[in-house]
Amino acid sequence: MKMRRVVVLGGGIAGLSAAYRIGKLSPQTDITLVEAEARLGGKIVTARQDGFVVEGGPDTFLSYKPAGIRLCRELGLEERLHGTNQKIHRTYVMRRGRLYEMPEGLTGLIPSRFAPMVKSPLISLFGKARMGLELFVPTRLGDEDESLADFVRRRLGAEMYDRLIEPLMSGIYAGDGERLSLGATFPQLRRAELEHGSLVMSMLAAKREKARKRRQSGAGAPAAAPAAKSWPAFVTPETGLAEIVEALELALARNGILTGTRARTIARSGEDWVVELEDGRSLLADAVVVATPAHDAAGLLRGLDPVAAEALAAIEHASTVTLSVAYRAEDLPRPLDGYGYVIPSREGRAILACTWTSTKFPHRAPPGMALIRAFIGRAGNDAAVDYDDDRLLTMVRDELKSMLGITAQPLFHRTFRWPLAMPQYTEGHLGRVATIESRIAPLGGLALAGNAFRGIGLPDCIASGEAAAARVLAHIEGLSKENKA
Repeated sequence: MKMRRVVVLGGGIAGLSAAYRIGKLSPQTDITLVEAEARLGGKIVTARQDGFVVEGGPDTFLSYKPAGIRLCRELGLEERLHGTNQKIHRTYVMRRGRLYEMPEGLTGLIPSRFAPMVKSPLISLFGKARMGLELFVPTRLGDEDESLADFVRRRLGAEMYDRLIEPLMSGIYAGDGERLSLGATFPQLRRAELEHGSLVMSMLAAKREKARKRRQSGAGAPAAAPAAKSWPAFVTPETGLAEIVEALELALARNGILTGTRARTIARSGEDWVVELEDGRSLLADAVVVATPAHDAAGLLRGLDPVAAEALAAIEHASTVTLSVAYRAEDLPRPLDGYGYVIPSREGRAILACTWTSTKFPHRAPPGMALIRAFIGRAGNDAAVDYDDDRLLTMVRDELKSMLGITAQPLFHRTFRWPLAMPQYTEGHLGRVATIESRIAPLGGLALAGNAFRGIGLPDCIASGEAAAARVLAHIEGLSKENKA
């Protein structure tokens, strides 16, 4: 039987997951993974220094999206997963240069508890009254896209958006809520409106359903199967997300891994795919997974399908910077008594948020030490990616002095620049994705994966890579059946 060959372009978590899944489901398939950078992992990069664990990109992933936990289990990392600090749940929001506790109960951007919202000084009496009128806001008819900002203001009022939702949303997407697509970012909010006519009614219905299941389980219902392990909402391996990349690289060791080179073109030659690399090499394959950033994928696909390439190129990206600083705990004038704080865009600061890493994940700093990470840049204001290290460090130190009173020199700092790294799911995004998928579908043996399509989190990217693997394996199976016939 002819050995089948697959080329995977892009060694981030989506490409690695695709290559791993192909190898697991079809061990006889020859896999070559091509990564432009000298290292694998894409936006996952972990620095381990003097007992500190410093994440340059994402620092955790959602446990309720199954792909992340499942992959860690397969890689033997499940027992190494840690949740966030369960002793402290506090997060702060900046308003007019001061930090206020974020009210508890913001589940999926919907307030799930009334008392904390009523007591919060972040929202005025007028703003709270406007939130209370959400029950009487009519459901918007039609299926046209709507921005996240427009939706939240329409249902909950401007204060709720500007003071709470916008900084939370920016912390996830580094985006502009005036332009982000509701359907592509938080589709559950639109579903709640359509199904229940109100976000509040949706929340109450969910509570009733939860209570009903609880009553059933205690009222002589048949014994259920042993429950799966209960995970905190956010988890991460003990010494950083790079553990996942390292385990994937080890699992792929028998395959060809080419780093420090990128694909220049992809073309068809009969039933084969031909991938030309910038270093002059050519790779023949039965199938290709393109798991590069959307703007790079656009260039690769332009000769195959200009319409798909144009839709890929239309997916905007924001540039960001993360900068982590380490201190002795004794050098901090106030305790880091929360996970950190987020900053609304109305505050006019270049810094988007500060995570108090050593509180959020105590195992990421030695005892008696503190680790803080600042996020700089957002959509429409991403010039910071071009600032030199000294300027960025000065910005962060000024921020920490202003808000936390920290004047000590940091023990060390680590800066990570991410140019055009954060896809922006702007209005019309789902239509662009549908166009891309419909144009790629007839190109048998070609699949796309990554964070530019249907989710930016690690589990989303892993699931995207696994779906691409399934697509190319189905194509290869079809080729084998044709040859047998």
